[in-house]
Amino acid sequence: MPTSLSNGPLGTDSDMAELHVRNQLLAALAREERDGLLAASNLVHFGSGEVLHESGRPIEQVYFVESSLLSCLSGRAGRDQIEVAMIGRDGMAGISVALGVAETPFRIVAQRSGAAYRCPAQAFIRILDESASVRMTILRYAQIFTAQIAETGRANARQTVEARLARWLLMAHDRIDGNEIMLTHESLAHMLGVRRPGVTVALHVLEGGRMIRSRRGSIEILDRAKLEDAAQGSYGVPEAEYRRLIG
Repeated sequence: MPTSLSNGPLGTDSDMAELHVRNQLLAALAREERDGLLAASNLVHFGSGEVLHESGRPIEQVYFVESSLLSCLSGRAGRDQIEVAMIGRDGMAGISVALGVAETPFRIVAQRSGAAYRCPAQAFIRILDESASVRMTILRYAQIFTAQIAETGRANARQTVEARLARWLLMAHDRIDGNEIMLTHESLAHMLGVRRPGVTVALHVLEGGRMIRSRRGSIEILDRAKLEDAAQGSYGVPEAEYRRLIG
């Protein structure tokens, strides 16, 4: 379970003054609305591989990511699962709650250790009921999240492994600091739903084009513009929606 970094809800003026919120959904809210949501939340830390939501289980907490990459996985347990969406500081885990659904068909797993503001689902629902502005921002994110899932499906059906890998790396790069993504070939293969040798070959292609530098357990982005070309149009639609709807 995620470990709390605070002793309780962040509810005092001094608590709020000290906060530096990196989550872009929270940052898009008016100060009073953001403070109200944070007052009901705890800052928690979770490790790589930790499960935040299990498919078919009630969502008891929602998470506004500050510094991690979460994978939204679809399918049965094990190798049958594939990533259908990625969540970072651009969004939240538990969007189903805002749509009036108590469970999710997806498994949400942390790809890397990090932190998030965790809010009880019932408190989050109450805040949405009380604030039309917060509700609108969250529902706009739901639209973006749906677009991301749709584009992932299209990329998986139509694009080469190299293009899908380029898209995944661009999306991860959007959600981290710096240019280095810590991830193994095996994890990438799991996310993309391909065999590990296929990922290794695709990495070699991108590295040969001087787009990335691949090391054991990490990938460094060298040329983002070339990487976008390599994605062959599979990157950019949800990102444009985010800019249009959230800013």
